Amino acid sequence: MSKRRIMIKLSGEALAGESGIGVDPKKVKEIAHEVKAAYDLGQNEIGIIVGGGNIFRGKLADEMGIERSSADYMGMIGTIVNALALQNSLEAIGVQTRVMTSINIPEVAEPYIRRKALSHLNKDRVVIFGGGTGNPYFSTDTTAALRAAELGASIIYMAKNGTDGVYDKDPRQFEDSKKYNNITHKEILNNNLNVMDSTAAALCYDNNIDIYVFDMNEKGNIKKAILGENIGTLIKNDKE
Repeated sequence: MSKRRIMIKLSGEALAGESGIGVDPKKVKEIAHEVKAAYDLGQNEIGIIVGGGNIFRGKLADEMGIERSSADYMGMIGTIVNALALQNSLEAIGVQTRVMTSINIPEVAEPYIRRKALSHLNKDRVVIFGGGTGNPYFSTDTTAALRAAELGASIIYMAKNGTDGVYDKDPRQFEDSKKYNNITHKEILNNNLNVMDSTAAALCYDNNIDIYVFDMNEKGNIKKAILGENIGTLIKNDKE
């Protein structure tokens, strides 16, 4: 039986724990065990895209007066720090892992080459993609959509930090907010729902890539999401 290829998008803040800043070794180990539980199902080839908000955020760049392109490159380097931390935690529990970066740092990790990434996935290695797209002005959400499209992934699992799905309005501000179990890409784009940036959402729509949004702070949720349990919101294409 052929395996399904999937992408998991992790926020950088999730690796920081309660502080929201830096890398919390305990939290990274917890996430590694969550990924291993999904890996041990033996049903999927797994790619991971990790953000860098725990290392460097746009708000800090504004306060420091840092120009946008430079700030974005600093954020990309932050994602590589996170990717290496997660790689080491995964390998410590027996999961073969490769980090591939869109910014060339050969002493640290492999450069991203599509055919090489496919080879790693086919060999049952978890591939962690660091460095974003390698270009400023693009988010790690867009990186997740781009890598999913390039590598033929059927779905992106958006592991949110404290958000258990897609709502019609911010549930932290509005008690009457409504959670969707299922929604289409067009509805996400047309209603400006805060799932991922519009570039990433459009890439998923154009390439028929499903998105599943769930809360990663509940233990076991990555595995549950991959098994299809109803713990979040599924975003599917409505194309004929």
